[in-house]
Amino acid sequence: MGFVKSDIDPNLYYLTVENEPLILVLYVDDLFLTGSFMLIKDYKKNMADEFNMKDLGMMHYFLGLDV
Repeated sequence: MGFVKSDIDPNLYYLTVENEPLILVLYVDDLFLTGSFMLIKDYKKNMADEFNMKDLGMMHYFLGLDV
């Protein structure tokens, strides 16, 4: 899908589309995406077509922290 693996963290991937960044973070069996709404929407659809997954919506808490 064009993501580039970060040299700093093996669980961090990034992509730039028309100067808009999209960041994907893997945590155990969860994927977190951050970036523009349209990029997130498009890439979630592409990933759902490729992998068996479900969308849990916006993240509100992570490891007990309010996000």
